[in-house]
Amino acid sequence: MTVVDADGEPGARPIYSIGAIARMLGVETSTLRAWEERYGVVIPTRSQGAQRVYSRDELERLRFVVDLVDAGTSPADAHRLLADQLEGTPDLRRRDTEGVTVVILLAERDRYAAELIEYLLRTEGYEVCVAFDPAGAEQLSTARRPDLSIVDLMITGGGVDLCARLTGDGEAPVLAMAALDLADEALAAGASAFLAKPVVPLQFVSTVRDLLGSSALTRRPNVGVSS
Repeated sequence: MTVVDADGEPGARPIYSIGAIARMLGVETSTLRAWEERYGVVIPTRSQGAQRVYSRDELERLRFVVDLVDAGTSPADAHRLLADQLEGTPDLRRRDTEGVTVVILLAERDRYAAELIEYLLRTEGYEVCVAFDPAGAEQLSTARRPDLSIVDLMITGGGVDLCARLTGDGEAPVLAMAALDLADEALAAGASAFLAKPVVPLQFVSTVRDLLGSSALTRRPNVGVSS
C-alpha cells in the first residue's frame, strides 16, 4: 500500500491501525466502525490486506468528535459539527500535557539515522534508548519498559518479527518505519502505526506525540530516567 500526502509525494504521512486509533481516543473499535457506517464523515482507507488505516487528519477529526461526545454532545450532533467544521478546514489538533518523563526505545539499523531520530526525540524532551539489533532491543525493552518503541523493519535480524514480539510483550505502542512499502506487514505484526522513510521531522514528531497521547502520562511519575 502506498501512502500519498497532500502534495502527491508517496510515503510522507503516517498511517494508524484502528486499534491504535481506539487506544489513543479511549473508544472501542466497534464504536469507530459504527460511526463510520452510520455517519460517513470519517471514512478510513483500506490496506491491501483489507485493514482499516487512518491518516493523522482522520485521527484529529475523530478526536474532535470524541471530545464533543465526552462533553455531552450526541454522536450524531458531533459528526454534524465535524462536517460543518471541515468545510472551513480548521486546525483540530490539540497539544498533549507536558512535564512527564517518557522513555522511547529506538531499534534502528542505520547509526546516522539513529542520531537524527534520537536528536528529534530528545529535543521534544523524551528519554531515548537505542539498539542496533533485535536482541539488544528486547533487552532494553525488558529493562526500561518504554512508553513507545520505534522499529526499523529493515533492521538486521528481522524487524517485522521484532515488531511482533514487542507488541506482544505489553501495552506500549510500536511505531514501525521502513524505506520500503511495508505498511501491511507492519500492521499485521501488531504495529500501531507505520511511517515511511526518509524521516520528515514534523510528521515524525507528530506521529510520536499521537501514539504516546495521554497513556504515557499515567504510566510515568514526573522524574528523570537516565539513558
